[in-house]
Amino acid sequence: MRSIASIDDVGAALDSAGYLSEEGLSTITYLAIAMGRPLLLEGEPGAGKTALAESLAGGLGVPLIRLQCYEGIDASQALYDWDFTKQILHLRALEAAAVTGRDGPGGEAAAGIGEIETSLFDERFLLARPILRSLREGPCVLLIDEIDRADDEFEAFLLEVLSTNQVSIPELGTIRAEVAPIVVMTSNCTRELHDALKRRCLYHWIDHPGLEREVAIVRRRLPGVSERLARRLAGAVQTLRADERLVKPPGVAETLDWAAALAHLGRAELDLATAAATVGAVCKHRGDVEVVRASLDRLLRN
Repeated sequence: MRSIASIDDVGAALDSAGYLSEEGLSTITYLAIAMGRPLLLEGEPGAGKTALAESLAGGLGVPLIRLQCYEGIDASQALYDWDFTKQILHLRALEAAAVTGRDGPGGEAAAGIGEIETSLFDERFLLARPILRSLREGPCVLLIDEIDRADDEFEAFLLEVLSTNQVSIPELGTIRAEVAPIVVMTSNCTRELHDALKRRCLYHWIDHPGLEREVAIVRRRLPGVSERLARRLAGAVQTLRADERLVKPPGVAETLDWAAALAHLGRAELDLATAAATVGAVCKHRGDVEVVRASLDRLLRN
């Protein structure tokens, strides 16, 4: 794992992975690492929250373990579960061993009920989910993505685990992290998170970048795109973000998608025909596509 001793080290790690960070974000990321606290990133979709966690893992040279949240997610999807199929096969093998008098698949001799139950909840049948993996696998970045899509009960579960960096599995005991994971949580603000979880975290709001920084991001992530085209695209997207008619204003991710689409088509300029043909790279809502296509002439004159 790359050593992090200062804010500049964080900026350099992110830069090495192609992420252009600003000072405030580098500072709060450094503090989260130094203090051992989860980092909660909020902002509009496509602003670079998930990309920060991915780039941080890449820059530090550690694995990225991702937990994608969704409505109804519970501890079994986040922490651990048992491989029921293998347990059933194990039972059948024990039954066969009891009939023949031979040892079972794990070397067990014909055993009593208590021993059989114990063997069913052996480590080999454990399915480690993202949070358990992050506690066991040493230095890593744990990305808990779109936490706002989960419910209150899951927030409470996360709060308990992140406060202690350990989990208890009744059949196996307590598992503690030898090296605590670097935890990054993201939220698109579809609902308000509870204060208890926020108090546990360090917080940063990631806003959409200004024109110059967005141009720099495009040029860094897609070096084959010219300065002129990057500026043209970024300017158009900045204008679209200010259009209140759009249901889902484009983020930096959409700017990069648009630039990549033009690069694949071999276009060095953003003309009216090309913009109309590729608007689906920057707008991901039917109504928005219609609004943008109707105003492309004005948009490209700016």
